[in-house]
Parts: sequence; C-alpha cells; structure tokens
Amino acid sequence: MKYDINLPQEVNNIFSKLNKNGFDSHIVGGCVRDALLGLVPHDYDICTSASPDEVLKCFENNKTLTTGMKHGTITVFENDVPYEITSYRTEGLYSDNRHPDNVLFVRSIEEDLARRDFTINAMAYNPKEGLFDPFGGENDLKNKIIRCVGQPTQRFSEDALRIMRGLRFASVLGFEIDNLTDCAMRKCKNLLKKISSERIRTELLKLLCGKGCGNVLLRYSDILAVFIPEISPCIGFDQHNPHHCFDVWEHIVRSVQAAPQQPLVRFIMLLHDIEKPACFRMDDNGIGHFKGHGELGAATARNIMERMHFDKKSICTAETMIRLHDERPKDKIAVRRLIINAGIENFTLLLGIKRADAMAKHPNIQNSQLVFIKKIEDCFYEIMRDKECLYLNDLAVNGKDLIKLGFAGKKIGLVLNWLLDCVINEKLPNEKAALMQAASLHFNPDKKTS
Repeated sequence: MKYDINLPQEVNNIFSKLNKNGFDSHIVGGCVRDALLGLVPHDYDICTSASPDEVLKCFENNKTLTTGMKHGTITVFENDVPYEITSYRTEGLYSDNRHPDNVLFVRSIEEDLARRDFTINAMAYNPKEGLFDPFGGENDLKNKIIRCVGQPTQRFSEDALRIMRGLRFASVLGFEIDNLTDCAMRKCKNLLKKISSERIRTELLKLLCGKGCGNVLLRYSDILAVFIPEISPCIGFDQHNPHHCFDVWEHIVRSVQAAPQQPLVRFIMLLHDIEKPACFRMDDNGIGHFKGHGELGAATARNIMERMHFDKKSICTAETMIRLHDERPKDKIAVRRLIINAGIENFTLLLGIKRADAMAKHPNIQNSQLVFIKKIEDCFYEIMRDKECLYLNDLAVNGKDLIKLGFAGKKIGLVLNWLLDCVINEKLPNEKAALMQAASLHFNPDKKTS
C-alpha cells in the first residue's frame, strides 16, 4: 500500500538538504509506526546514509549539537526546532546487555533497520520512495503483533530492556506478543537484573498506563517478579473471602486496570495488597482475613520504590495511600481523622484508590462498596465546604492566646493538641471563648515568671 505521511515542513527541508548533497534519508521507528496507526507522532527520528561529519557539512549554516556524535547522532535545528539525524549504522557486541561496545556506520537503510528491536519499529519512510518495510512491520501492525526483528533471543541478549519495551508496547497498543518473542522474553528475563532500576521504572510506569496492561500483568507476572520479587507470593494466592472471587494477584491486576491512568496511582495499586499473603489468617468459619496488610504493605512499598529510585514525594504518597487504603470510617469524626492522616491534598487520590480496589472485588459487593465510598466523598466535601477544623492552624485559639492565660513552654503545645482533639471529636465547638474556658478548666496554667 502506498502511504503518504504528512510531514512537518522542517523534516521535508532536512530531507531536501541531504538529498541535494547526494545522501539517502528516511524517518524511522516510532514516528513511522504511529503515523501508520493514525496517530500524530510526538517527534521525528531521521536516519541518513551520510556520516556524522557529512551531516555537519550539509547543515553548516544551521545550529547543531554534537553531543550524540559518538553514536552517529547530530541534532540539527531547523526553524529553531531540534531534530536528531542519525547515520545508518550497525552495532557490535553488547557486553553489558544494554549498550553496544561499538557502532559501525553503513550506507544501507536495511542494515540499519536490521539492528532494531521489533518489526513495528523497523520501518522507514520518505516521500520519494514511500514506506520501506523489509521485516513485515506493516502486517504485524495490522495483525496487532509484537515480534522481534531477527532472532528474539539475540535481540534481548543485546539489550535486555527490550523485554520491558516489548511488554510496554503490548500494553499501550493492546497487541499480543508472538510465540517466539514470548519464549525468548522468558528465557532472557533474568538479564533484566543487569538493567538500571530507573530504566525499568520508566518502562513499567508506561506499561501500567496502557489499555492492555491487565493482560500483560497476568500473562507476564514471572517477568515482573524478576525486579519486584515481592509479587510472587500473591500469584495464585486464594483469599478465601466472600468479598473476593479472584486470587490476590488477579485482584491487584484488576484494581490497576480500574484505577485512573496516572503512573503513580497505578503503581500504588500494583503494590496496595502486596503483603496480603504474609498477613493471611483463616477464622473458624474458613473465612480469610488480612489484618495489618495495609501497614505492612506500606513499608514494603517504600522498600520497593526506594530500590527503583522513585522520588521522595512519590514514595511518601504511596506509603500513606497503601497504609490507609483499607480504612473504613464509620462516621464524620472518623472521616476527619482519615483526612488528617491522608492529607487534604491527597484525599481525592485515596478515594480513587479505594474505588479501584472496590471494582476489583466480587461483583456482589461492588455496588455497596462504591456507595459507601461516595458517602465518604460527600462527607469530605461537606467538611471542606464548612471549613471545619482539622489542624492546629484551624483552631480559633493559638499559642499567644494561651500565654495570656498563663501557659508556658511545652505545655502550650500539649494544650493546643488537646483542644484540637476535642474539636475534631465534637466535644468542643471551634470558638475562642469556649476553647479558652476549657483550657483553663482542664489545665493549671504555669505561673508567669517575673
């Protein structure tokens, strides 16, 4: 089929300059794949038969960056827009299972495409020649297949991160992984231990936000367990609980899919029940319980996220959400306590997590749990609307007021916290006169020193 991909004028200008100087050039990889899928590419990678030095000569009147020149990439600014132009190349051995030991510049686009990971990423295009697809990427796109270029085991041995990229593409695009590629992924999975945690994290978060993430998580849990071994006990673990018709791992997976498509939220769902197997106890009626799994799971989540080099704010948020995700406030006072523990800024996040958790439970109880969560949400907005007292700064009195009553030193903080607790528990109104009177009656103010 003849394709006519609408390219930015800057890309056409780059093609024109290279062609005028006698060099072949194409857009390659993800931008071609996305264009064939009817998507607008985020960026355009350009390959050329010109060597890096020849590219520099062709664009001597343009602003250029040579930071990637060692690997054959020159950044050229066309109308102030940066474009990476990479020379056709083949690659040597991958001693670290991630980076080539050396690269060799070649003149053939087919040789360049042969080194790439998957057929859907090994297509090239230019307006003059149309689509160049030596490895069947177009058919694999139509058939929704992820398939390696050449021998899958060789591709993954060269760069083990390609395993995670393959899973990510399967999730984001909703594609299946062909049998040979599937087998090679499992055979080479332990090579992922050599890949940096940051690289793994980036691919995993993209995977979790894909429309097909549920299928990928269920089918390839053994691969995920290479870098998050804590999930292994969850796989196939029967909950023996009428609220659950899925084992722990499938419940987790379904909750991930039910969560908003935000990377941190979905990662929290991936870990929210990770310590259920460790906390499992069965009562005399044969019903399973998991007391304390939120608290223990929060600590485990912190360990995992620190290992994967998440930022401190994300770690703290995840730890708090997992610790609180199973809390069931029975009244407005308990909702206030939950808001304080979660933080006002994260309370709607907690509600989203609770909803995703509920939607992954037995269908017979989903509706009642969602109704219960809606009541918590309504209560939260009522508390926010009425600007109810939740923190010391919200109290109608402060330290200066207590000093006037004769309080001093550490006792001021003690009294303020007692007053706050009374207001939250509805034992006192948040009114200055009432709070000052209660403080005087229940505490003996320290005598002022002269």
